Order: sequence, then C-alpha cells, then structure tokens
Amino acid sequence: MPALLIIAIIVGIVLLVTGIVSAALKALLFIGIVLIVLAVVGWILRRVRGGGSRV
Repeated sequence: MPALLIIAIIVGIVLLVTGIVSAALKALLFIGIVLIVLAVVGWILRRVRGGGSRV
C-alpha cells in the first residue's frame, strides 16, 4: 500500500472517532445543562415554599 493511502486511512479513522466523541460530548453537555436548570428550579421552589428553614 502506498504511504499516502495509509495516511488517508488513519486520518479518516481519527476524524470518524473524533466525530463520534464530539456528538457524544454535545449530548452529554445538553443533558448536563438540563440537569442544572432542573436543580436551580427545584432550589428556587424550595426557597419560595419555605421548605428549607436553614438560615
């Protein structure tokens, strides 16, 4: 196999793996943002309703 073909195959595999990891990171980032928003809303509701009597 020519060296250029081997390099092209390696670059293609690296780009494929990077694309999969990037998509997974975007999904995890979205899930993390949703969890943070839900936690903040829950904290605000608890404070408004007086559920946490800590000072």
